[in-house]
Amino acid sequence: MAMEFARNVLGITDANSEEFTPDGKNNVVHIMETQKSVITKGGTMRLGTYPCTINPDTLAHEVFGTDTINERHRHRFEFNNTYREQMLAAGFVVSGTSPDGELAEIVEIKDHPYMIGAQFHPELISRPLRPHPMFVGLVKAAIEYQKR
Repeated sequence: MAMEFARNVLGITDANSEEFTPDGKNNVVHIMETQKSVITKGGTMRLGTYPCTINPDTLAHEVFGTDTINERHRHRFEFNNTYREQMLAAGFVVSGTSPDGELAEIVEIKDHPYMIGAQFHPELISRPLRPHPMFVGLVKAAIEYQKR
């Protein structure tokens, strides 16, 4: 989502992820600092449950109905904060962060019915009779869109 926003809204046509273009000029997604020295991959990534602080007056806050959630992660890469201010100024919203505010955990597009993305994996805890709030939000937004 961050790459496409950078490409299509900011006009950074070569926006990419360091995972795909390690030497890319505009990697809006990059490897986490704690992962740079990891040689033996295995179970060394950011793995497990981590807290996320949700900003008020955001779609994420509406979806979760709370200020703090705990979600499961499994990754080595993260949103590159070098691009944060530029993207925020263009309508990108960092609506959920690590408790220190540094890691973007949830992002969304301002004034879009349901453009929301997460660093964590909502599918890992979603169940048929207890769907993850992000999936419930998507279905609700689709129903509202269809009504229009």
